[in-house]
Amino acid sequence: MLTAHAYAATSATEPLVPTTVERRDLGPHDVLIEIKYAGICHSDIHTVRAEWGPAPYPLVPGHEIAGVVAEVGSAVTKHAVGDRVGVGCMVNSCGKCVNCRKGEEQFCLEGNTGTYGAVDRDGTITQGGYSTHVVVTEDFVLRIPDGLELDVAAPLLCAGITTYSPLSHWGAGPGRKVAVVGLGGLGHMAVKIAAAMGAEVTVLSQSLKKQEDGLRLGAAHYYATGDPSTFEQLAGSFDLILNTVSAQIDLNAYLSLLAVDGAMVNVGAPAEPLSVKAFSLIMGRRSFAGSLIGGIRETQEMLDFCAEHGIGAEIEVIPAEKINDAYERVLASDVRYRFVIDTATLVP
Repeated sequence: MLTAHAYAATSATEPLVPTTVERRDLGPHDVLIEIKYAGICHSDIHTVRAEWGPAPYPLVPGHEIAGVVAEVGSAVTKHAVGDRVGVGCMVNSCGKCVNCRKGEEQFCLEGNTGTYGAVDRDGTITQGGYSTHVVVTEDFVLRIPDGLELDVAAPLLCAGITTYSPLSHWGAGPGRKVAVVGLGGLGHMAVKIAAAMGAEVTVLSQSLKKQEDGLRLGAAHYYATGDPSTFEQLAGSFDLILNTVSAQIDLNAYLSLLAVDGAMVNVGAPAEPLSVKAFSLIMGRRSFAGSLIGGIRETQEMLDFCAEHGIGAEIEVIPAEKINDAYERVLASDVRYRFVIDTATLVP
């Protein structure tokens, strides 16, 4: 077994610390990846702090992984040593249920195997990308196109696909008006992708402090939701609203911004229940929906789309010793717009 350097959470209340993890020996269909960069996702913070339920400690987070293939199993056909690859939020699924067969592994009826904190097929707990190496079955390893640098590609494996999937599913494109709620790690990717799809994009943020960024990233309009007149001015305007914030907002106010047959889709995941009034939906035949990530096929489609359109995440690369500081800065919304760990700094 390979010993990899890593950073791990030991409890819900203690800082992450340097450690090592054992990576399994390669099976016939396994790929050993030398991780170059790992994005920090708000989901990492929710998980290690047990805000979404108990976590198995010690736990190495990280599901935005970009690196290079170091070794392949004897039966691997999809990847070769030296390939530029990525791993997202899942590393396995049953492969047999109706959703897996449709290429929607994220909705595996037996539950997909998360990249960290999940029970793997061999009964061990998966450990994620805040590490120097990882072993993943070839079907869940993605190809990173040459047009994408590895550091800006890493966050695409979660933030990119989390926004691409609903934008694609609900038909963002020419002639469609799309609003993005929040301009953070998810929101900034939603703006870039929706604009590249050809939609007319509006950012809805609490204030105008990021307006210059929003317009630079591709938004045509930018409004402050802290101004009550925004909701009057934009009533009935949008075909699609993508809510990227993981906090309580007045959903009924936002639903009033949808045109007839419009949809508001939640990709942010606050721990508390959300409240929707029936009349917010039925008076305009509106829909309120949720979306997770995408399947492996769609995630590869997203990476290819981003490479074609020159889309990468807006990042701040940090050394491993700054991980705990980065967590606090994420919570304070003090990042534009995604932290990425240089995993070479994990080695003492």
